Amino acid sequence: MGSARTLAENQKCRIWTYEVSTGVPSLVHTSSSVLFEAPNWSADGDLILNGDGLLWRLPVLPGSAPVRIPLDGVPGLNNDHVLGTGDAIFVSADDGHLYEASLRGGAVRRVTHEDRMHFLHGVSPDGATLAYVGIEGQRWDAGNLWTIGSGGGPSTRLTSPGSGPDDGPEYTPDGAWIYFNTERFGPGAQIARIRPDGTGLEQLTFDERVNWFPHLSPDGRLAVYLSYPPGTRGHPADLPVELRLVTGDDWRSPRTVVALPGGQGTINVNSWSPDSRRFAYVDYPFPPPA
Repeated sequence: MGSARTLAENQKCRIWTYEVSTGVPSLVHTSSSVLFEAPNWSADGDLILNGDGLLWRLPVLPGSAPVRIPLDGVPGLNNDHVLGTGDAIFVSADDGHLYEASLRGGAVRRVTHEDRMHFLHGVSPDGATLAYVGIEGQRWDAGNLWTIGSGGGPSTRLTSPGSGPDDGPEYTPDGAWIYFNTERFGPGAQIARIRPDGTGLEQLTFDERVNWFPHLSPDGRLAVYLSYPPGTRGHPADLPVELRLVTGDDWRSPRTVVALPGGQGTINVNSWSPDSRRFAYVDYPFPPPA
């Protein structure tokens, strides 16, 4: 639907969960028709994904199938969606704006009205503020971090233009920091954090790989992020990537827990379970060569 990504010929989409204590991944669903992306993990134990420009709910049970969440009055969705408080979910649409919806479906409310592209990644713990990537003048190589009240109104810029693109802003569970990835420290994205008032910018990863989308567990003890091969530009699909786990604040010693075919769509948004024991992700394998 619209500009939604689709599977290539003979490609599959597989939705997994990873149990941190055992190191065992579990397959939840395989699709050869819809390219599902970016799982959230809802408070009641389901995964929320996008696919074909639509929002879907998937119980975390073997053999389950995604069920569409019917939303009214919103353009096709991209894969940037984040859970709010209660049954609220905030979504990014292909018109470049953010909307508030309900996990029950129904009518949506448009949050943003400013003249820039908005790509949501974070909701503050109290649900009052959204953190997003703003793209101005179609400069896809120069995204900056912004915040806006979840009820709408003017936005506040957190990072300044001209020093490389920023992406993936996500609040810590206590609201004290926003973690994100940025190219401000050199070519290739690295993980960083900044205070919600735009102060205290700090680089966290320093390796030769290209690191995207940091996600902190609800208890704040763990983090997982997507790691691309050296030299990768942006966050493309269909590459050999790694999911790396960080314990505590030890960002200099991450541990690769999953290697997979993926990238874009694999773990764009926070997909930790409410109890911090598991996270969800998606891979996109092709059949092995004959």
